[in-house]
Amino acid sequence: MQRICVIGGSRYFGKLLVQNLLAAGHHVTVINRGSTPPPPGVEHLVADRDDETALTTALGSRTFDVVVDQVCYTPVQAAIAARAFRDRTARYVMTSTIEVYDPATAALPAVPHGTPVPEGIVDPATWLVRTDLPWHDAAYLEAHYAEGKRQAEAVFTRDAGFAFASVRSAHVLGGGVREFTGRLAHYIERIGHGTEIAVHAGVLPTVFIHYEELADLLLWATTATDFTGPVNACSDELLDVHALAGVIAAQTGREPLYRTVAAGEPASPFSFDRHYAMSNARAKELGFSFSRTTDWLPGAVTEALTAPVTPATPATPAT
Repeated sequence: MQRICVIGGSRYFGKLLVQNLLAAGHHVTVINRGSTPPPPGVEHLVADRDDETALTTALGSRTFDVVVDQVCYTPVQAAIAARAFRDRTARYVMTSTIEVYDPATAALPAVPHGTPVPEGIVDPATWLVRTDLPWHDAAYLEAHYAEGKRQAEAVFTRDAGFAFASVRSAHVLGGGVREFTGRLAHYIERIGHGTEIAVHAGVLPTVFIHYEELADLLLWATTATDFTGPVNACSDELLDVHALAGVIAAQTGREPLYRTVAAGEPASPFSFDRHYAMSNARAKELGFSFSRTTDWLPGAVTEALTAPVTPATPATPAT
């Protein structure tokens, strides 16, 4: 049994992670602002992670074997957590995102066309940190989500007094009420109603992961291995927007209709005109086995077709 603290963990794959940790026999503590209580058997600490005094007060004299941070979005939040947990844990795991590799948000090293990028393309040990930027402003943070994650990883990598690992998640999907980003629902609704889907002329593939598989990988990263540094989390098999829509079409019996947008114009989620896929080779080398996207995607579509969804803006990050 390990003593594990989860910051966040109140929805989607974070909620499932908490349940899985508890089922595996670990002592689990959840920290959030109190709006969502954890399941029975989980210790609940109420604190705003942005308030360093409140966070350290809530922690008291507690120590943990591992901390899993589900809701760190800025270098300022990372710096607060690094100080708060410096003498309280030996290991810290942060949920990060594929968006750190988006070439539209940063000048990144070039890779051969069509090559899924490895973790080293974004090295947190050398990434510039700017805590003086307006990270407290919600609009700024939304517009700079990827950069906030990159800089948060950098703070933990360079300034923390514990072993640090980040899990860079692919685009997360899962049907029904769990698919809270609304992205899968966007396609199901448009295909079902015969509404055009806006796509780029030369769409490129990306990578996905089911929310259950991501929860499994986070459990593995927390309890079954001691790797440090970033690791990419994505199911095997790349899909472009046409392949994704094709799976939905097979489930609904309706063919998708497309409208091609000009370069630079917005398109539907998962329509990418830039290389935006990552390699899961490191996670496999460390011992994690992934499913194939097309093994679980039809079931996720079926679940979304038969259960209500919680809609959200398609740009809402899935991690």
